[in-house]
Amino acid sequence: MLEELERLNFSQSTTRSYIRTVEDFARYFHRPPDQLGPQHVREYQAQLFTKRKLAANTVIVRLAALRFFFVKTLRKPWSIADTPYPKKTYHLPVILSQEEVAQLISAAETPFHRMLLMTAYATGLRRAELAHLRIEDIDSQRMVIHVKGGKGRKDRDVMLSPKLLEELRAYWRGMRRKPKEWLFPGNRWHTATRPITTKVVWSACREAAERAGITKPVHPHTLRHCFATHLLEAGADLRTIQVLLGHRDLEETTIYLHLSQKHLGETASPLDALSLSPSPAPKRSRAKK
Repeated sequence: MLEELERLNFSQSTTRSYIRTVEDFARYFHRPPDQLGPQHVREYQAQLFTKRKLAANTVIVRLAALRFFFVKTLRKPWSIADTPYPKKTYHLPVILSQEEVAQLISAAETPFHRMLLMTAYATGLRRAELAHLRIEDIDSQRMVIHVKGGKGRKDRDVMLSPKLLEELRAYWRGMRRKPKEWLFPGNRWHTATRPITTKVVWSACREAAERAGITKPVHPHTLRHCFATHLLEAGADLRTIQVLLGHRDLEETTIYLHLSQKHLGETASPLDALSLSPSPAPKRSRAKK
């Protein structure tokens, strides 16, 4: 299965997720996965909901992994009728105001964390894309940042904010040991020859939110949502935001219409167009004798 995933050029994160799912599937039944069938898949799917309380979207990913194993690795048929996918659930993401984003960045525990949060908000990058930025990706001549090998192994460019460029240069001058390859090198002193892990980005965001006293659930993807929503409120069109985010389908980007205060505030309710008669005065209750 691993060889097949590599041949089809699946991303490392997807490969890890698929392999772990099949391992978990086999471990649940205490049998090799090639000895299991559709009835086992249905039982496994049910317990993901009833016992583990996983979200529908997470279960869909698990089923995709099992489908890959049966169809691509074992070359066995897979019937959607026998193993139907659950309906997806759609939740609007949490959005911070610009004032809250400023509080979050200002509350960063270290200058390194501050730079991570600022870059995430200024570019709208996913946390893996942020962690794997290279120094050569910062193009100050064209004022763009090159995102290489993003989701779906696609490259794209995002804007390089003049304020971000200024902060990056100050961050660079303050580093004792100048990195040669990665913009955000790993280890405690940020001198490793490998980049930071996505967990570092997650921790920087969570700790800053606690220090800022922000009670909303905040994670790295929250800054990506804020980037898109605040761009929309500033007048950017959806197509531009789609390209900047690296969305494959414009429909993915339309969710930010539901999050933009500007668009919601400028849309009048149909009640406002009605001509209503004055509300009748409330009747006074008769006093008891």
